[in-house]
Amino acid sequence: MQLKRVVVTGMGALTPIGNNLEAYWEGLKTGKSGCAPITYFDTEKFKTKFACELKGYEPQDFFDRKEARKLDRFAQYALVSSDEAIADSGIDLDEINKLRVGVIWGAGIGGLETFQKEVLDFADGDGTPRFNPFFIPKMIADIAPANISIKHGFMGPNYTTVSACASSANAMFDALNSIRLGYCDLIVTGGSEAAVTIAGMGGFNAMHALSTRNENPETASRPFDGTRDGFVLGEGAGALILEEYEHAKARGAKIYAEVLGGGLSSDAHHMTAPHPEGIGVVEVMKNCLENAGLKPEDVDHINTHGTSTPLGDVAELKAISKVFGKHAPNININSTKSMTGHLLGAAGAIEAIASILAMEHSMVPPTINHSVVDENIDPSLNLTLNKAQEREVNVAMSNTFGFGGHNACVLFKKIG
Repeated sequence: MQLKRVVVTGMGALTPIGNNLEAYWEGLKTGKSGCAPITYFDTEKFKTKFACELKGYEPQDFFDRKEARKLDRFAQYALVSSDEAIADSGIDLDEINKLRVGVIWGAGIGGLETFQKEVLDFADGDGTPRFNPFFIPKMIADIAPANISIKHGFMGPNYTTVSACASSANAMFDALNSIRLGYCDLIVTGGSEAAVTIAGMGGFNAMHALSTRNENPETASRPFDGTRDGFVLGEGAGALILEEYEHAKARGAKIYAEVLGGGLSSDAHHMTAPHPEGIGVVEVMKNCLENAGLKPEDVDHINTHGTSTPLGDVAELKAISKVFGKHAPNININSTKSMTGHLLGAAGAIEAIASILAMEHSMVPPTINHSVVDENIDPSLNLTLNKAQEREVNVAMSNTFGFGGHNACVLFKKIG
């Protein structure tokens, strides 16, 4: 069977460093930090008092009051980013065959804020179970793609992938394969998350996963730095329109990049810690290269998972050195989480977008906040430290890994 080619024809971003695609790229290339003290709740009793919240996002700018009340923030973010991607793609919604348009979305947690509110409201009451009738529909992780399809009438495959922080990368790989195999002409894919909540911060603090650099939060997300002490929680969404190449070509669509392939693997090691030698990460990148029909020396840029955790960063870079060998120092490696924080289930989507924009603009965004060399990291690797670097990027890889040992990798190529 001849697999169909798949391209990216639209993108949308709602991130801590920019509330649309253009603003997101501006934040990326200038090395903007999205981290600041938390405004959503009182952090007095929390070990970590900062996060990468969205700035200037107001639900009433996108939804009427009644609609907003029915949507958890993670679902709002999904609708906002997907609307931008659909508009960016130039799709004529009256002309396409909506039976062959799907929505495959990623979310690691879903409506955590809704769950938290309903449980706390019940605990503060008289013990009578008076829950909001929208409690379950607002909370469930699959409601984000459901709302996108309902709004636009897309009747193809519709579901959410859940693999912790690898969720939206899994969603993109599923979308790629659905189009490759001829099941769909077009799929809206990506991911969204809104876990900057009492429960989210408290839970990750209890795991000792978050940075506690409260005295200087804007520099707290510092992947690869010798003084890194944990990740910074972020929120937002990223959406991509994946489309069959001939379908896109026939309608004269702008093509950002071709999706050449993807890979999946499992660490099969620990609930939260990566394998110290990055064995699962080695396999996922090998799988991705093989799936794309590429050699290691074809890759110009890798947007790493790079969360700013002591173990994870080292394991991933060891894996890159193993897979790419002598070519590894020629690759521009970065972690855009240094700017956006970690968007959990949405991370893969916004980082894939960053990789594609790096190709479009021939510029690799920086890994900011680096000041102390980690002696456990190979000094020959180009980690794109503190300042964006101009270079031709023809092939870009995006890595995303999740608690439970879930590994996902996606490869993009410039169409010249």
